[in-house]
Amino acid sequence: MSGIAAAKLARTNGDEVVLYDRRTISDEGFEVHSGDWDPTILDSIDQVVTSPGFPEHDGPIPGVLAAGIPLISEMEYAAAQMTIPYAAVTGTNGKTTVTSIAADMLVRSGIDAKAAGNIGTAVSDLVAEPPEALVIEASSFQLRFIDCFHPRAAAILNIAPDHLDWHRNLAEYIAAKQRIFANQTEHDLLVFDADDPGAAGAVQPARSRRVPVSGSRVPPGGSGRSHGALQIAGHSYPDPGFDNAYTVDLIVAAELAGHLGATPHGIGEALAAFVPGRHRRTLVGRWEGVSWVNDSKATNPHAAVASVRAYESVVLIGGGRNKGLDLAPIVAEHRVRAIIGIGEAADELAAIAEPERFHGAADMETAVRIADEVAQPGDTVLLAPGCASFDMFTSYGERGEVFTQLVLERKGERHGN
Repeated sequence: MSGIAAAKLARTNGDEVVLYDRRTISDEGFEVHSGDWDPTILDSIDQVVTSPGFPEHDGPIPGVLAAGIPLISEMEYAAAQMTIPYAAVTGTNGKTTVTSIAADMLVRSGIDAKAAGNIGTAVSDLVAEPPEALVIEASSFQLRFIDCFHPRAAAILNIAPDHLDWHRNLAEYIAAKQRIFANQTEHDLLVFDADDPGAAGAVQPARSRRVPVSGSRVPPGGSGRSHGALQIAGHSYPDPGFDNAYTVDLIVAAELAGHLGATPHGIGEALAAFVPGRHRRTLVGRWEGVSWVNDSKATNPHAAVASVRAYESVVLIGGGRNKGLDLAPIVAEHRVRAIIGIGEAADELAAIAEPERFHGAADMETAVRIADEVAQPGDTVLLAPGCASFDMFTSYGERGEVFTQLVLERKGERHGN
């Protein structure tokens, strides 16, 4: 938990610390307040380090801003206390993949590097014993409240509507993403997907050295895929053969890592060793000519649409807790032959889908059963919900695990043909 990590760091620095959370939390030896927000908590506060759990327009944040109390994210608070070089990665989708690969490239180059931020390890946990280099997964929530955050290398992977339940509108969401290069200079690197209109537009105001990348070509002045190889920063590497989205992730990671000192050998090793993470278009198995794929990580429509386009004919399990986003692009995909709606967004999907294509399911077990009944040889049964998981599960990981287990129980724990 980034809030506790920041609190422990502040205590180490000799500061008095007060914690607030809506839920009851372990006090860890701190003064703790929970329940409804009480503005009097701010009476003796000199600085607030916020967590992503509090939207900028709700809870304590408006009151902090109105009181003129300095407000920063945990990422900003910790990074300001470090002197090591660091890269930062943001975007609607793909952040975790790029962050982990870039860190691996640095490690394989003999550099003591860590991945931190939204990927799991709080940056605050690394201040006491910092590595030689750091790759930070930076969400829009964390970037919204930065001051001096200055990544030597940064990336904006893609931008599509997301988290509009946290940001008031798309413009504010984009503005938060753009904060990643706010403190960069012409000596710093900014990598972006040249084929993503959102990312290509967002980087235009940057002073940084902008490098476009592509998973299908080599854009002018940038890096990309060409004739069975990845052309990256003047070096050629064997093409691992992934789809365009994963290829972009690999190329971006190589650009970031190279800027922080990774060697061509270390980058090449990491490219060859890369395996997509769990719950990201993971094949559960094939039975009777039907493929079953777990992409529970597709938690917004942009990711779900990209996932659908990777297959020819899809029986889609979608839904969950919508984040204020338009689900119509998912339904509009011509490759989606049938839609099975789950969770809070099931009614929303039913309202925009043709009745003959839509099936409602009260739980994941029912969704898997219906999918098995409607799928035909050549189909891919795809869990790409396009929504958050928190209405039914504790995380997208749990949602993916439940889907996987139910499929294996129903179809047999083996890959069939």
